[in-house]
Amino acid sequence: MRKFVIAALSGTVAGALLTTQFAGPLVAQEAARPSSVYEQLDLFGSIFERIRADYVEEVDSKKLIEAAINGMLTSLDPHSSYLPPDDYADMRVQTRGSFGGLGIEVTQEEGFVKVVSPMDDTPAAAAGIEAGDFITHVNGESVLGLTLDQAVDRMRGPVGSEIIITVVREGRPEPFDVSIIRATIKLTAVKGRTEGKAVVLRISTFNDQTYANLEESIAKAIADLGGIDNVSGFVVDLRNNPGGLLTQAIMVSDAFLDAGEIVSTRGRDPAQSERFNAVAGDLAQGKPVVVLINGGSASASEIVTGALQDHHRAIVVGTKSFGKGSVQTVMPIRGDGAMRLTTARYYTPSGRSIQSLGIAPDIVVQQPPRAAATEDGPASAATTNRNEAGLRGSLNNDSMTEDEKAQFLAEQARAEEAAKLRLEDYQLAYAIDILTGLAKLAPAK
Repeated sequence: MRKFVIAALSGTVAGALLTTQFAGPLVAQEAARPSSVYEQLDLFGSIFERIRADYVEEVDSKKLIEAAINGMLTSLDPHSSYLPPDDYADMRVQTRGSFGGLGIEVTQEEGFVKVVSPMDDTPAAAAGIEAGDFITHVNGESVLGLTLDQAVDRMRGPVGSEIIITVVREGRPEPFDVSIIRATIKLTAVKGRTEGKAVVLRISTFNDQTYANLEESIAKAIADLGGIDNVSGFVVDLRNNPGGLLTQAIMVSDAFLDAGEIVSTRGRDPAQSERFNAVAGDLAQGKPVVVLINGGSASASEIVTGALQDHHRAIVVGTKSFGKGSVQTVMPIRGDGAMRLTTARYYTPSGRSIQSLGIAPDIVVQQPPRAAATEDGPASAATTNRNEAGLRGSLNNDSMTEDEKAQFLAEQARAEEAAKLRLEDYQLAYAIDILTGLAKLAPAK
């Protein structure tokens, strides 16, 4: 039976305060007995039978037992849970990169659903859902008091159907509704592109396709720029990446390392501790690397970031990561379901655990909100053209050849494109500026 080892943000938190009448004789009898595992199991059986016999409505025994199993697991931590057959099947499909839904990774905080990150190119991202948003209502019904699994079930539905979620966002004085049309989510784990001489690698998830996508994207980008000598460096964008498969996080880290430890996992039994090391072969061929993270970068994203940061292989830019330093193992069980159980903590190469702390970037760069468009129009020529060339009767530059002038104009155009990027994505532009500066300092070959 296959086990999935995952380093991703997922899980449920259960809790309720109930007012009820006590069945005195049952409580008195059980309280008088000495405590032992078998007696506690007997207590469970007694309560189960009392519910089946005396609850106000007839109950489904199977659902009752599943709820008890899930309650036992969710009492351990926010990431352990029971996966019924349908949920287990959904999870296996998601690791292959295609599934139906809204396209958000969520957790639970203070009884409400909290968005860890919207996934790229999904209905949730298109609707403007942001990391850190709280979902308080689904189609007008409050999610307060529901487990995370129950709340997620409320958000599921047929592809093409509409859902209205109520969102509370920091900085907004009032909750607001967002309409989203459910769709089939097809994730491309890695998207590569070039910005000037920099290669930008957007990694949105760690599924079965991630490393293969990464390898292909790097090779294509290098070819597009005419060879590695024309590459200033690589930006690995892990913002709002909630994690995924541990094996893929290790392979992505190894893609930029030639040697050394990537991550270690330590469970309850020291004999089950593992260390994972890099092997020779740097896909970036020694070029500088900048890693972008934010509060939506969790788990497997933090494994990659921590490995590259500890080995001084990358400069980490952005804001503090989410801080999930535990590993879950998904174990199939009888009845086609599965148990997701936290089995280990992971540690970066320097031996640090980021559990509840997150990874602090080397350079903290906030993403400013986009400036609102103004109606003033473009600046006048009187302010934009104030330079020597614009002065009447200025001298011509006859010391440059035509080729030198063309090179100068091309560099100027690249600088202007970089300035435009700052308006669209300030953090990414900052990362590319770092690579440009490092390239200027590199010795000429």
